[in-house]
Amino acid sequence: MAPAAPNMKEFDDFNFSVDKYTKELTRECVGGSDLQQRKKEIEAYNETTAATLKQTCKKNYMEFIQTAKEISHLESEMYQLSHILIEQRNILATMTDGKTNSRLKADSVEAESSAAADDVQNSHATRAVKEMVQGFNGNLEGKTFLNEGALIELDANDYRPIQRVFFFLFNDVLIVCKVKHDKRLDFLTEYDPKKIGVINIKDLDGVKNAINIITPDGSKIYQSITAAGKTEWIEKLEEAFRFDQQKKSKKGQAPQPPTRAKQQSSKSSTPEKVSSTPQPETPTEPKSLEDETPEWLSTASEEIQTLVAQRHFEEAQELIKRTQESVRGENRKKVPQADSIESKVKQQELKLINVLLKELSNSHNRNLQIALRSAKRPLKILVEMGRYRQASATLLKVCAVSLRVSQREARRNNADISELFFCDLTQVACDYLTAFEQQPACVSALVVWCNAELQYFASQLIKHYLAKGTSLETVAKCVERVRKPSTKLTEIGLDISYHLEGLLRTTLESLIEESKERLLDSVGRTEESWQPYNLQTKSNLKRLLLELDVLGIDVRAQATGDTWMNLTQSTVVFIRHFLQLTEHCGCLAKCETLLQKLELLLKELFIAHHSLKPPSDMAVDPNFVMKNKIFLVDNLLPIAIDKFRQISGRQCEILRELHTKMSRQHGAPLPRQRSVYTTDVF
Repeated sequence: MAPAAPNMKEFDDFNFSVDKYTKELTRECVGGSDLQQRKKEIEAYNETTAATLKQTCKKNYMEFIQTAKEISHLESEMYQLSHILIEQRNILATMTDGKTNSRLKADSVEAESSAAADDVQNSHATRAVKEMVQGFNGNLEGKTFLNEGALIELDANDYRPIQRVFFFLFNDVLIVCKVKHDKRLDFLTEYDPKKIGVINIKDLDGVKNAINIITPDGSKIYQSITAAGKTEWIEKLEEAFRFDQQKKSKKGQAPQPPTRAKQQSSKSSTPEKVSSTPQPETPTEPKSLEDETPEWLSTASEEIQTLVAQRHFEEAQELIKRTQESVRGENRKKVPQADSIESKVKQQELKLINVLLKELSNSHNRNLQIALRSAKRPLKILVEMGRYRQASATLLKVCAVSLRVSQREARRNNADISELFFCDLTQVACDYLTAFEQQPACVSALVVWCNAELQYFASQLIKHYLAKGTSLETVAKCVERVRKPSTKLTEIGLDISYHLEGLLRTTLESLIEESKERLLDSVGRTEESWQPYNLQTKSNLKRLLLELDVLGIDVRAQATGDTWMNLTQSTVVFIRHFLQLTEHCGCLAKCETLLQKLELLLKELFIAHHSLKPPSDMAVDPNFVMKNKIFLVDNLLPIAIDKFRQISGRQCEILRELHTKMSRQHGAPLPRQRSVYTTDVF
């Protein structure tokens, strides 16, 4: 039986419980398909609710704008009422003073002259719009021209210039035109000034003199060339918004707040009927506690919130510091609302810290240099605000992400990850120590982080480059590439070489053992004729001699004729291979913990090859066999011991003992065996 359709009104209940609803849902549904169906229905309801909320927010926002406009209308009507009262008072005053008539005549003449000048300006502007703007067919008759000028439209996301525009502003229409390359104007759109809102945008680092115009089509940002032009456009758009009210209020002077002197003169000049109205006496009272608080201090919380929203973090931090200094210590007694202001500023400070931490955590990038550069601004502010631990932990997390991403990219591109890792680690350590120079306690966090990243690096190195079956030559080159750049950190007082050797020790020991078994297993597998080695051509012989010279051994004394070597082929191959292996072991033996295993590898390999013997059924010269073995002991082994010491910087005691022991065993060459003829005849 299918479960009943979910009642979405349950989510709107104030006492809705997630756990209870989940239990009921799992009890009603049968199988995963029913749960999936219910999940889709809940997700659809979620999307519908989100869309409804968006529409409601937009509707509320439009109602808010409309309410603000109505409030402004009410304010203008209040001004008009006040103006009417002033006119009534003036009429009463004209009963005693006849000079008012002449003044009114002068005002009317001045108004007529200004109206005539305005008509001329309006006609010129109307004609210019019709001649210059292509595609505009609107009627401008009877409209009052207010302003015109060129602006630049900017992208709302990154403030990138989009196009150049030209505005014509009349009392009830704003004409927006696009400026073409040939300086001609192309009509884009028109707006009613009473249906748009103007917001002043504070100057940013890369954007100045910008305003935000909220239109029925959406929010648009325009930039003026000068600050004066920006101010003028804000004033003119506001004038167009209030044009109808200002036109009605031109009949009389705008009401001004009366001063004490004016109040006294008005009391003496008003007629007895007006002055006889009882007015309550207002004795001079001391200023309230709220009035004694500075205005900037009262609005500090709102100003900080605005600065954070506009990403002016430095100014917000300075204002927080200044406010806290004003409400603490001896200044606290001078500020009556110190507790309230301090609590509000504390909340804004916590919000700023959260924003900076989020800004810092979002600064990670594939490129570590870019990540560190983008993290400098929030990191500096957090350090100045005393949030060392949070800032250091967040910075190290960001660096860890960038470091691991760059390692993956390097492996994918077959680049050298060791040099990249330790250079990045050094750069992070330098920037970290510079940022927290005054906080030695934060250095321990850096050391712990470096050890963690070193462990991750070692695990990736073992996984991708030191896997099972890797040759000893590859292992030696990989370890050498890791050791060299790791010493760079010692320049800043951070030595991690010992820790790195400890992380790689187990893997390297297993690889050395595996290589020893593989090498010992390969000894004697090739057939040996136990004859001098013929290289066929002079060039081959010359090439072989040069190869062995590079490895550090001179065998020219063993060369006979043009193409012959007075050693067996297996001996020559072993000489070359053993010296190369000695170099690899010397590189690995720089770590003392691996020294013994590497010496044993060389010793056992040398002994295995030295103990090779020709088969009993093969007719060979025993002196030639002994000569090969003596050459290995007297010539090859001392050179290998010296090469090992030069590369590793350590004495190879096991090979020295082996050399001493084998030198004593070799005696005089045995006589060549000869076949003896026997007979029974006496």
